[in-house]
Amino acid sequence: MDMLLNYGSAFLTGGIICVIGQILIDKTKLTPARILTLFVTLGVILTFLGIYEPIAEFGKCGATVPISGFGYSLFKGTVKAIEEKGFIGIFTGGVTATAGGIAAAVVFGFLASLFAKPTIK
Repeated sequence: MDMLLNYGSAFLTGGIICVIGQILIDKTKLTPARILTLFVTLGVILTFLGIYEPIAEFGKCGATVPISGFGYSLFKGTVKAIEEKGFIGIFTGGVTATAGGIAAAVVFGFLASLFAKPTIK
């Protein structure tokens, strides 16, 4: 039963984040790139304000996997690195904490580019 609750909370949280993104796409003139940047920035700001932590605790991967979770991870990694390394942690913490996701995005993006046939619209 506990596993079903975890899946349900992750699905609900991730779904709400996706619905917000879809509404922004449908109802505003924001480009997907600007929405992506907005979500990363909001992830950082909400983590700083202490709002995203409870969301991440409730939604687990539903909150940490979407792009707003990337901002959450950047902030948490930076704070941890500042505590461990001092000032230099400002520059290294976020990248260290998100290195796996960044590497996966580069590798899978490259693999997708091998099979894609882009065209100009």
